[in-house]
Amino acid sequence: MKFYIKTLLALFLVIVLAACGETDKDSPNEETDNNDEEPITAEELPDEFLAGNYEMIYNQTSNSFQDMVSMDEFEEMSIDFHKGVKNYELISSMPFGELTEYQWINDEGNKGIRSLFAEDLTIEVLYLTPLSSYPESDERYSENTYRMPITEEWFTFWGGTNELLNYHYALEHQRYAYDLSIFEGDSTFEGDPTDNESYHAFGKDVVAPRDGVVVSVENEIADNTPTVGTNTEEPLGNHVIMEHENNEYSVIAHLQEGTVEVREGDQLSAGDLLGLAGNSGSSSEPHIHFHVADNAKWEEASSIRIKLESEENPVRGDVVTGF
Repeated sequence: MKFYIKTLLALFLVIVLAACGETDKDSPNEETDNNDEEPITAEELPDEFLAGNYEMIYNQTSNSFQDMVSMDEFEEMSIDFHKGVKNYELISSMPFGELTEYQWINDEGNKGIRSLFAEDLTIEVLYLTPLSSYPESDERYSENTYRMPITEEWFTFWGGTNELLNYHYALEHQRYAYDLSIFEGDSTFEGDPTDNESYHAFGKDVVAPRDGVVVSVENEIADNTPTVGTNTEEPLGNHVIMEHENNEYSVIAHLQEGTVEVREGDQLSAGDLLGLAGNSGSSSEPHIHFHVADNAKWEEASSIRIKLESEENPVRGDVVTGF
């Protein structure tokens, strides 16, 4: 799970404009104050882009952003990126501490904007990226219906059918995966951010999303220390893979070391306890990874869009329930 990294992202194949360091402005921007202009709101940002008001937007970015990207660079990249776009649609918004994230996609679904606004409307992060699209697989749902493998209300940190909503989307074997966490207020933890026990998701019950047979289990991988690093060599960490009807396989990952309650060959009913949520594998903080595949060898399989019993299609920022 890749939580938001507060740095300037590279300007290579995608246009990335991001600066989320300490802001030393008392207001969204000094030039705006001098001109007595009202700062633009998040809701107005796409229209201001399309109207060509690049200087107004740039003046509202943080000082650290402007130290890294000049006005000329910003305007040149913005003109090129927004060329041919008729409108943008807001697809999600969610809080990040004192910031709020907003995300939009264009009418053709091939370009996206992500921004983080501070309370004073300073633009701390601005990310412009082309979006890949897989409409054929987007329309193919699992033949079985599933429930989220949780027993309480959780938060969809990643989920959806584009890379803004779901960083898994670019990877065929994880394309329709969900990463689920628990927010209380606007944070996933309270206390020491390097202690797994501080995270609201850590130790929560994780359950079978449907009747099935356990075909793969791992229970002995150490949990990572949050903010320190992840285990990329064992990406699922402690996990359970179940086989269901119609050659579908559910993959539930990042469980807490030593808490997995099932063994290979076990026949389970929907809602049976699998283990506890942890921070093992390729995970930066405690959460659950859940996807459905067409093969037990998950890295060689294709991810299938999950048909939920609730008939919902949760996306980043949505609250979900299971059992």
